[in-house]
Amino acid sequence: MERGKTTSDSVVTEFEGTMLRNEDSFSYFMLVAFEASGLIRFAILLFLWPVITLLDVFSYKIASIKLMTFVATVGLRESEIQSVARAVLPKFYLDDVSMDTWKVYSSCKKKVVVTRMPRVMVEMFAKEHLRADEVIGSELIVNRFGFVTGLIRETDIDQSVLSRVADLFGDRKPQIGLARPGKTLSTTFLSLCEDHIHAPIPENYNHRNKQFELRPLPVIFHDGRLVKRPTPATALLILTWIPLGIILAAIRIFLGSVLPLWATPYVSKIFGGQVIVKGKPPQAPTAGNSGVLFVCTHRTLMDPVVLSYVLGRSVPAVTYSISRLSEILSPIPTVRLTRVRDVDAAKIKQQLSEGDLVVCPEGTTCREPFLLRFSGLFAELTDRIVPVAMNYRVGFFHATTARGWKGLDPIFFFMNPRPVYEVTFLNQLPVEATCSSGKSPHDVANYVQRILAAALGFECTNFTRRDKYRVLAGNDGTVSYLSFLDQLKKI
Repeated sequence: MERGKTTSDSVVTEFEGTMLRNEDSFSYFMLVAFEASGLIRFAILLFLWPVITLLDVFSYKIASIKLMTFVATVGLRESEIQSVARAVLPKFYLDDVSMDTWKVYSSCKKKVVVTRMPRVMVEMFAKEHLRADEVIGSELIVNRFGFVTGLIRETDIDQSVLSRVADLFGDRKPQIGLARPGKTLSTTFLSLCEDHIHAPIPENYNHRNKQFELRPLPVIFHDGRLVKRPTPATALLILTWIPLGIILAAIRIFLGSVLPLWATPYVSKIFGGQVIVKGKPPQAPTAGNSGVLFVCTHRTLMDPVVLSYVLGRSVPAVTYSISRLSEILSPIPTVRLTRVRDVDAAKIKQQLSEGDLVVCPEGTTCREPFLLRFSGLFAELTDRIVPVAMNYRVGFFHATTARGWKGLDPIFFFMNPRPVYEVTFLNQLPVEATCSSGKSPHDVANYVQRILAAALGFECTNFTRRDKYRVLAGNDGTVSYLSFLDQLKKI
């Protein structure tokens, strides 16, 4: 094989500043520090930001990367970093993807992504969402006890990238090299490429291959507590707000537990909360009549509580896998399911005979604009079904978790400065849309899922609770009650 021949339809792209619009990787190390370790490491890395910035200004970019890597990863298990890279980082990466770069990149068959960050932080996103064939980045050193030392194997990251790209393509040259202009990581691998394209790529760039994909694969499952990417300014704001947020959350939870339900929405406005109601809620059941089954989308643990606030009466909620602390703090009755179909069906029927009931057929929360597959059990048990589209907006902290301790979910929700809930009541299902007309429970569940997705502008999926937990937590979502010591470790 002749040296210098080109591997057609191949591309090598720089990750920071080219595939991503932002070339500063500081916020992604901050995410690793916060989600894999906690607030102390997060604060230490933020306080070192001026030093990191000075290193970048004086062209010691490799030194700044090594410093961020050390502070964010030292003492962690590699599996913890992998968990953050799988469950947390993809959402923030995807929000920063340059679509002009993506069009050129996705039009090629063989795709290689290079980065100065540790490979473990980028590989899952690049392969799963960008469909990269290879990811080349620095390698973390792990000691014999399984802990990351904070150091990387490469003494010279740029030369390591150059040699690995050369080894990957052998005697052939990649066709396209995508990178930022100037003295960056790209100056090492661009010399190996036939064509050089510098970011930002013009919108009217003439693609050789017109068969590019419209968008990367979406992120459906996402974990982590932080809503916004922790840039230095945002991270400082979060650190400043947390003490105030804890006090505010304590006041909100206390008032919610002592005030009557009908008064809570009015008082919540004083403390920054807001509930937006659309549609007409049904009246409370009269004596001797069975209750209505409210079928809700599941956005946070607060869905049934907010629904009770809106209705002005306590409506029991069907639950599964919530923590004991959440049950204690809950201002409404909860009915714990067993996941044994006959037992759960009997429990739900008993509750409906006594009054209204709330159920979330997805079985778990989903943050992104998607609905998970609905269980058909609810459709078998009653024809009085009222779909309710629930959605929420928060500024700082997510109120759901798959990897952390669920007992903190309501606390994180109330720590947000202005949490907003939207509750949209749809019309009760007509008899012809229920199982009474001969429809299968599966068909009824799919129909309810579709109309709720349409009301919210979301997409329906066939993913289930197990799919979510396998992606985010590496398990099937089965809950084991932890000892007090284990709960403290999670906090």
